[in-house]
Amino acid sequence: MFKQICTGKIHRATVTEANLDYEGSLTVDGTLMKASGMVPYEMVQVTNLANGAIWRTYLIPAPAGSGTICLNGSSAHHFKPGDLVIIISYGYFRPEELPDLRPQVVLVDGANRIRQVIGAELPFTTR
Repeated sequence: MFKQICTGKIHRATVTEANLDYEGSLTVDGTLMKASGMVPYEMVQVTNLANGAIWRTYLIPAPAGSGTICLNGSSAHHFKPGDLVIIISYGYFRPEELPDLRPQVVLVDGANRIRQVIGAELPFTTR
C-alpha cells in the first residue's frame, strides 16, 4: 500500500501576479522550488489563505531570486497579488520508505525570500 505524503512546502508565500491570459500553471521563483525539492512540471496544490481556494496545477520555474509567485490561466480568478498561499508537493511512498523521508518546508518573508528551510522529520516510524 502506498501513502500520499507531503514532500515539500513553500509556506505563506505572497502572490506577485495573476495572469488570466496564459494557458495555465503556477510560476514560482526557481530558488524557492529548489529549496523545497520541487521540480518543473511537478503537480502541486496551492491553498489561498485569503479565500480558502485550493488549486492543483503544475510548476513552471521563474528566474532564481525573482520572488515570483504567479497564478496563470483560470486560477487567476481565485488568486490575486498580495494573497498569501501555501504551495505543497506530494509523493507516493511505501510505509517502509517513510522513516527516510525528509519533507522540505521553506518559510519565506513578505518578498518571497527564504527565511528558513526545515527538513521535517515524520513523527512516526514503520521499523
